[in-house]
Amino acid sequence: MCGINLVLNFSTAGKEAIKLMMESTRHRGPDQSSWKSINPNLFIAGNRLKTVDLGDWANQPVCIDDQYFFAWNGALYNSEELRNQLLQDGVSFESRSDSEVFLRWLIQKRERGIGDLEGMFAFTFVDKLKKQIIVARDEYGKKPLYYFHYRDQWMFSSEARAIASSGLINTAVDVDQYLPYYYSRHSFPDKSFYKSINQLAAGEIIKLDFSGEILDTFKLVTKPCKNEFSGKKEFKNLLTEAVLRHFQADVPVGVLLSGGVDSSLLLHTWVEETGIPLHTFTLTFEDNYLKEYPDSKYAKNVAKKYNSAHHEILITPELVLENWEDYLASLDQPIGDSAGFISWMIAKEAKKYVKILVSGAGADELFSGYSRHTAFRYYLKNKRVLLKMAKIGKVFPFLSRKASKMAYAIDEVEQITFLNFSSLQRIPKKDIGTFLKYFPKGLNPYKAALEWDRQYYLVNDILKIHDNALMSHGIEGRAPYLDKGLVELSLSLNEEEHLESGNKKWIKELLEDTGLKQLANRKKAGFGLPIREWLKLNKNFRDKVFKEIRDFETKEGQHFPEEMLNLARKPSLHINDSFLQIWNLFVLAGWYRKIQK
Repeated sequence: MCGINLVLNFSTAGKEAIKLMMESTRHRGPDQSSWKSINPNLFIAGNRLKTVDLGDWANQPVCIDDQYFFAWNGALYNSEELRNQLLQDGVSFESRSDSEVFLRWLIQKRERGIGDLEGMFAFTFVDKLKKQIIVARDEYGKKPLYYFHYRDQWMFSSEARAIASSGLINTAVDVDQYLPYYYSRHSFPDKSFYKSINQLAAGEIIKLDFSGEILDTFKLVTKPCKNEFSGKKEFKNLLTEAVLRHFQADVPVGVLLSGGVDSSLLLHTWVEETGIPLHTFTLTFEDNYLKEYPDSKYAKNVAKKYNSAHHEILITPELVLENWEDYLASLDQPIGDSAGFISWMIAKEAKKYVKILVSGAGADELFSGYSRHTAFRYYLKNKRVLLKMAKIGKVFPFLSRKASKMAYAIDEVEQITFLNFSSLQRIPKKDIGTFLKYFPKGLNPYKAALEWDRQYYLVNDILKIHDNALMSHGIEGRAPYLDKGLVELSLSLNEEEHLESGNKKWIKELLEDTGLKQLANRKKAGFGLPIREWLKLNKNFRDKVFKEIRDFETKEGQHFPEEMLNLARKPSLHINDSFLQIWNLFVLAGWYRKIQK
C-alpha cells in the first residue's frame, strides 16, 4: 500500500522535486496521489492504494489540524487494539482507517510508541509546530525506505529511483555493489546501486529537526517470546491468528500459491477458519518442463481442495523476452532472482481480480526451510570429517554441481561456511570480511545462520522482490509468517530446538493433518525459472541473455569482481554450473542499460 516521499532543505528546487518523486512512485498507489508544502523548505507526498476504509479520510499525505503530516506504506494489523487504547485515553476518530490509528498513535506516543505497532510499514511523520520529523521502517524489513543525505539536505522515498528522478542528486552507479550482487543477488543492506542513495535498515528510526540535524536514532528489535512453547498446537494458534489478521481487508485478497507447503497451509488455515474461497495464482511451464518443475500440479490440487478460483500463468522464454523491457522499467533496484520476474508476471494477471496477494514468505527463514539449512546442520554435526573430505573433493572435477559447491563452501570458520552455503558460489577469502560485517554476532552457529537469512537474504531478496514486483502493478503483498507472534516464536527457540525440529516440522505436520501428506513430504523445489534448460534449448533466449551480458561487460567490466568478469566474458562456458549467476548478470545488465537512457 502506497508510496512515500519527503524533501527537506532544497529551497525552491524542493517543490519540483517532490512532484517528480510523487509521479515516479504513482504505480505504488494508483488510487490517489498528492503532495503538500509544509513550509518553503519541507515537502511531503504520498500515493495511496486503498485496501482498508476506502473513503477519502486516509488519502496521502494525511494531515490533522495543519500541524501533523503523515505518509506511510504498509498495513497495521493491530489497529483495533491500538484504537481501543486511544479511545480509553479520550482520543476521538473520524474514520475506520488504520492510517488514522497510526497517525493518532504517533501524535500521542511519538517515536517511543513505534515498537507497539504490529504490521508492515515505512513512514514519514512531521510535527509542524515542534519542527520535528520522524522516519522509520518496520523491524522485519517488509517495506523499503531509501534516503539521500548531504549536510542539511534530506530526501526519503519508498524507491531509490524516485530520489534519482528528483533531478537534485548525482545518479552515478555504485560499482562497489557489484561484489555483493554477484554473490548475494542484491546490494549490501544499507546501500543501493546509486552512490548517493542509501537504505534505512530494518527497524531503524531517525528523528530530525527542520534544519536537518539528527536529534536521535533508535532501532526496533524483536525479542523472543517469554512464554514456554508447547509445540504444534501453539504454533497452529499463532498461525491462525496471523492468517486472520493478514487476510482481512476491504478489497479482494488472493494467494500466491507456489505449490509448496507454506502457501498451501496459509490457504487451508483461511478456508478452515472462514469457509471463504479465494483467488489463487501460480506459475506453470510448458509440458516438457513439468516433470522437473511440478509446482503447478501441486498448486492445482490444493486450489481444487479449497474451491479456489485458480489461475495458472504460463511462462515461456518467449514470454520473458516479450515482457523483458517492461519488467526492467519496473525495477527499482536489480535483484538477480528469477522469482522476481515470476512474481511480476503473476501480479500482472492477478491485478484483474485482487488488490492484495498473500505469500508464504518468511517461513523458510524462521523455521529452517532451505537445503542450506539441512547442509549446515550436517556440517555442524560432522565438521571435522567434512573438512577432510572437502580437501579431497576439491580435486575431483566430476563431482555433481551440488557436491562440488558444498566441497568448495566448507571452511573451518562456521560463519564463513554458512555464508558460502547461502551465496551463489564461494566468496573469495579476500572479500569475505566485507560480508562478515553484516553477519549476526553473539549467537550460536545455527541461530546465527537463521538470523543471517532473516535479516540479510529475506529482507533484501525475497521481501524486496515481493514489494517491487507486486507494487509495480498496484498490488499490496502480505506475509503472514512474519507476524510478530511467529517471529517471536522462532527467536525464542534455542539452538538445540531449532536443530532438532529440522526443516519446518510444524508446518509439515499441520499440512499432513489436513490430508495433504504427499504435499507435506514432497522435495522442496526452488521458486524459479528453468534457466539452464532455456539457455540450452532456446537460441533466441540464449542470444538475448548473452548479448546483454557481453554489452554490459564492455561498458563496466573494469569494475567487476574477478569471477564476475570471467563469467561475463564467456557465459556460454558456464551454463551447466553457473546458470543462476548468468541470470543474475542478465538482470543487472538490463537494469544498467535502462538507467543510462
